[in-house]
Amino acid sequence: MTTYMLQKLASCPLKVVLYEASSRLGGKIQTPLFDTFPVRYEAGAAEFYGYSHFDDDPLRDLIEELGLPMRPMGGASVVMNDRVLGNLDDIREQLGSAAYRSFLQFDRLAKDRMTPLEFYHSDHPEGVTEPVEERRFDSVLANVGEPTAREFIEKMIHSDLATEPAKTSIGYGLQNYLMNDPAYMHLYGIEGGNERLVRELTARIDADLRLECPVQTIERIGSKLRVTSLAQKEPREDDFDFIVISLPHNCLESVTYRGKRLEAAMRSHHAQYNFPAHYLRITVLFERPFWHGSCADSYWMLDRFGGCCLYDESSRDPNVTQGVLGWLLAGQAAEDMSACSDEELVKHAMDSLPSFLQHGRHMMLEARVHRWIGAVNAIPGGLQVVNLDRRHQPEPKEHPNLFIVGDYLFDSTLNGVLDSAHYVGAWLASRLTDFSESDHR
Repeated sequence: MTTYMLQKLASCPLKVVLYEASSRLGGKIQTPLFDTFPVRYEAGAAEFYGYSHFDDDPLRDLIEELGLPMRPMGGASVVMNDRVLGNLDDIREQLGSAAYRSFLQFDRLAKDRMTPLEFYHSDHPEGVTEPVEERRFDSVLANVGEPTAREFIEKMIHSDLATEPAKTSIGYGLQNYLMNDPAYMHLYGIEGGNERLVRELTARIDADLRLECPVQTIERIGSKLRVTSLAQKEPREDDFDFIVISLPHNCLESVTYRGKRLEAAMRSHHAQYNFPAHYLRITVLFERPFWHGSCADSYWMLDRFGGCCLYDESSRDPNVTQGVLGWLLAGQAAEDMSACSDEELVKHAMDSLPSFLQHGRHMMLEARVHRWIGAVNAIPGGLQVVNLDRRHQPEPKEHPNLFIVGDYLFDSTLNGVLDSAHYVGAWLASRLTDFSESDHR
């Protein structure tokens, strides 16, 4: 995304090298196929967040620019104690009047604290000067007086948080509750798989793509920035005018940053955002979507594993006759269970099916497990949100040509990736006007 944005905005020729430690581009955007039947499923980022009903929606605009068709996603149901709660009437009937009233009070409190427009502008581009809020989101949930209502809320938002209420901020907790209201946000995916976004971007950038070429060190040498990498397991050194580090937060420490100022700055940068959150995805292919008689949404929430999201992956492609369910475990449950074998995890997932869906177990054809431990942030933006320049330039004095791009700088979403990439791309494009028209790396 950063390369694409830079090449659109730059007014001079560029020579770009893109390092990737693995054998594929895309990171947390991954759309594999099963072996039994060539059916796609999302193994990583499951959906995109839509804000076009408010104002500018850069990610949606990019997807349209690339000519990719989009498919809306939705789901309002929570399965608790083998009962499907899909609306307020279900909550009152199944959980009782006291829980119903307590839930409505929390809903009102959340909406009073953050309007849809405030939700849209919650990235704080100029930073936040107020004192750090010491309390966590669990302090807000503790005010939900009726225990059943509190449990319902916790289960409903757990997989969105990817952490526990006591480990995230009040603002982020409220955002992840409010995102279930279409007045605040819409969800959608790309037809044919979200990884199509990666493929289309890759086809449009002019860069030297170095796959399976992990970066080992970064340091300043004179006026240049030097990258030492492993190319076919052999060390290689290259010097550049500019460097953009677009590693996931949990991989930042895989690189050695040489020089006292840079080392200290990167250590401080990592600490600013070091609030790891966790996902675990278990996806199962079935002979047919046997759940359609009970649940017809794109996804619904289960009261298992502390609260998990169950995606109907087969709803993404109406031409598929098989059925695909994807369990998204989050937070402490995901971290704890990541040590289990794939076979054990699949069994746990199947056991978690509500009683009214257990009859479909025998239709299982194939299963896949993908672990994303520490891959997202429990407090995106950090406890003290800083301005955009400080987020993206860790050491401006001796390393003014080294930048950072990351979803964790904003909201741990793909929308945040694009916001970050666009900001650095525009900044770099303006800086390049100081250089000559000759090729630069």
